[in-house]
Amino acid sequence: MLQLTNTLNTDAVVYVVNEQTSIDSQFPQYIQEAFESFKNSEAKEDFIKVGNKNFFFVKENQDLEKIRVAGFAIRQNKKATAITIIGNDEITLALAEGLALSNYQFLKYFKDADEREYQLENIFVLGNVSQASINEMNNVIQAVFWARDMVNEPSSYLSANQLAKEIQEIGDEAGFSVEVLGKEEIQKLKMGGLLAVNMGSIEPPTFTILEHKPENPINEKPIVLVGKGVVYDTGGLSLKPTAGSMDLMKSDMGGAAMMAGAVYAAALNKSNIHIIGLIPATDNRPGGNAYAPGDVITMMDGTTVEVLNTDAEGRMILADAISYADRFNPELIINAATLTGAALVAAGSRAACLMSNADESVNKQILDAGTQVYERMIQLPLWDDYKEQIKSSIADLKNIGGRFAGTITAGKFLEHFAKQPFVHIDIAGPAFTEAPENYKGNGGTGTGIRTLSAFFANYKK
Repeated sequence: MLQLTNTLNTDAVVYVVNEQTSIDSQFPQYIQEAFESFKNSEAKEDFIKVGNKNFFFVKENQDLEKIRVAGFAIRQNKKATAITIIGNDEITLALAEGLALSNYQFLKYFKDADEREYQLENIFVLGNVSQASINEMNNVIQAVFWARDMVNEPSSYLSANQLAKEIQEIGDEAGFSVEVLGKEEIQKLKMGGLLAVNMGSIEPPTFTILEHKPENPINEKPIVLVGKGVVYDTGGLSLKPTAGSMDLMKSDMGGAAMMAGAVYAAALNKSNIHIIGLIPATDNRPGGNAYAPGDVITMMDGTTVEVLNTDAEGRMILADAISYADRFNPELIINAATLTGAALVAAGSRAACLMSNADESVNKQILDAGTQVYERMIQLPLWDDYKEQIKSSIADLKNIGGRFAGTITAGKFLEHFAKQPFVHIDIAGPAFTEAPENYKGNGGTGTGIRTLSAFFANYKK
C-alpha cells in the first residue's frame, strides 16, 4: 500500500509541516496563503478542500503516537482513492503508518461488503524517506492485518486445524517453514495440558511449529515465540457468563496471532535473526468428556497439575509448548497470551503486562520497542514468593493461584516449565477492542507484532 513517489498526482495531499516546509508552487495562491497561515498559527491540524482535491496540514510532533492518530483522522476522508504524504524521516513514516493501519476492514461476512469497502488503495510518500523503511513498514502492516483477520474470524470458521492451515499459507508466501502436528503426534509427545483442554471438543487439537532461519543469523541460538491458540473459550465446565465474556472469546487466540504474525513479518523483512514459533491450538468446551475441576493432569515434562478451574486453560496448553521449546535450547523464550482478566484490572486496555526472569537488558529492549510503537507494557514482578500461591496439596502445582495477583501467578505457573530465560506478555487488555479505537480499529488489533518487529530490528543479546 505504501509507496515512494516523486509526483503530486493524487486527489488528496498531506503536508507534514515544520519551519522549513514550503508548499509546491503549482498550487493556487490562496492555497499557499492558507498554508502559510496554518504554519504560523497554533493549530496542529487543518484541512482545505478545493474542487475535488483535499489538502491536509499536520504540524510535526516528536510524539509519534499523536502523528499516527493524525493519520487516522485523515483516513476519515472516505472518498480518497490515493493520498500523497509530503515530509521527511520517522515523523512522516508514523503518519503514513497510522493512515495505513486505519485502512483495515473485516468485511468477509457482510452481504454488502463491496459498498462498505474503503476506497483508499495507495498511500504515496514524497520526501526524505528510504525505500527500505517503506518496504519494512508495509510488511509489518501486512502481518498485523493478517493477525487482525485471524482474531476477527468466528469459531465457526477458525478451528485449530484451520488456524494451522492459515499459518501454512503465510509460511508458503513468506518463505518460513511450518510443521503441523496432529492429535496422534501430540499424544506421543504426552502433552497432557493441551490434550486435557481439548477433551471437551469435537475438533482435534494442533501444535504448529514455525521457523524463520536466515543463513547467518545474529543469534547463535534461536528465540522461541510461544502463542496461546485457544480458538474459542467457553470456560469449559467452569462455564463463562455470555454477555461481555464468552461472546468475545473468539479473540482468545490473540497470542497465537501475535506470534505467528511476528514470524510472518520477520520472514517478509528477511530479518537476520533465527526465530521459532510454537502455537498450541484447541477450543475449550464443556463436552461430555471435558476435563473437570479436581482433575490431576500430567504435563509434557512430567509435572502434575491439579485443575481447580477449567477456565484457566491457556496456561495448560502453553505449559506444554514451553516445555517443547527446550529441545531447541533457545537463548530466550517469549510467550504471549490473552491469559487473565486480572491483566485488565491491572492495566486496562491501554497496556499489556510483562513478566520476566530474563536479563534486564532484554526486558528493557522489549519495553522500549513497545513504547516506540505505542504498544505499551507495564512490568510486573515474577518473584519466587508467588510460587506459594500455586502449590497444590495433592500435586506439583495447581492451575490457579487464588484471588490476588492473578496475572503474576499465571506467569509464575508458566515460568515453572521454562528452562531458559523467559518473558511472558499478557495481552488480554489490548488484543481486542469492543468499539472503534483510532487506527487500532474495532475487534482484533494485531497487538504485539509491531513491538516484536521493532525488538528484532534492534536486538542485542
